[in-house]
Amino acid sequence: MSAPNDIILFHYSYSPYARRVTWYLTLRGIEYAQCIQPPVLPRNDLTALGVNYRRIPVMSIGRDIYCDTRLILQKLEERFPNGGLGARKDDEKAIERLLEKWTVETPLFSRAAALIPTSLPAMKDPKFTKDREDFSGRPWSKDALERGRPESVAYMRSCFDLLETTLLADGRDWILKTVKPSLADIEAIWPFDWLVEMKGSMPASVVSEKQFPKVYAWIQRFRAALRAAKSTGPTPVSLKGAEAVKLIVSSEFAEPNGGVDANDPLGLKEGMEVEIYPTDSGFTHRDRGRLVTLTAREVTVALRSRVGDKEMRIHVPRTGFRVTKVGGGPTGSSML
Repeated sequence: MSAPNDIILFHYSYSPYARRVTWYLTLRGIEYAQCIQPPVLPRNDLTALGVNYRRIPVMSIGRDIYCDTRLILQKLEERFPNGGLGARKDDEKAIERLLEKWTVETPLFSRAAALIPTSLPAMKDPKFTKDREDFSGRPWSKDALERGRPESVAYMRSCFDLLETTLLADGRDWILKTVKPSLADIEAIWPFDWLVEMKGSMPASVVSEKQFPKVYAWIQRFRAALRAAKSTGPTPVSLKGAEAVKLIVSSEFAEPNGGVDANDPLGLKEGMEVEIYPTDSGFTHRDRGRLVTLTAREVTVALRSRVGDKEMRIHVPRTGFRVTKVGGGPTGSSML
């Protein structure tokens, strides 16, 4: 079995972040393979590839492994430029990028996640709650969530209100007034769709279709567009873990080295051994390797797979990740 377009997406179905990527692929009609992962650690398929990064989704194209949906969507736009969903005008690009930062890099999603109903079966599973405590670095219990719920509801109400009274206020169908959903819609909609879908996440007296009709109508339009795209588009190829690992380690690299910026403020050099890890969550799971790329938007390290002993390249965005020279010292530490 092969992976269409050499793309393998590691995810699980109810990951709100993974939906950002599956929605994009669906709306574009791009063929790909998927390898479904457990919602909690361990994820042995990724470990076999040498990947310590613990968040979902992860996408491979050949022996290049891309972490974080911001970078994954960027790479897909670049790899499949004809018919891309990204903005073309400078002012629209600004809106798209600001929406990405708003929903991914601010407390918005952590506030949304704090509204997971404590009655859900997963919240009664000690393995799940322990995993999420390790992931987030904060208590993840029924009592902790209930204590913080009123404040999180108020926070999310203000976010719904922002969309209702600004970007969607004039009755447009899509954020950038396009004829179909664009990348800007994906960047904005994913946490709101996730919360609306999750019954019991928010009190209807505070956040509902009654208070925010334009936001709810936008969500319904987006879901309809996804259903239409799924009905005519390709179905993802499903791979078992061992199949996916074998395909990846036997592949070629998808892209050349990006090079290391000689003027980068960290002062790192190509070939140095570094660690990379996110700064907001999952930061105890670090990938160590030889520095291959360091630019304003991306960091890449080369390391060896545990199965097949092949060189793999792990790509992460520059912002939201720390890059640290192995051995310590002031040179090579970033909190971008």
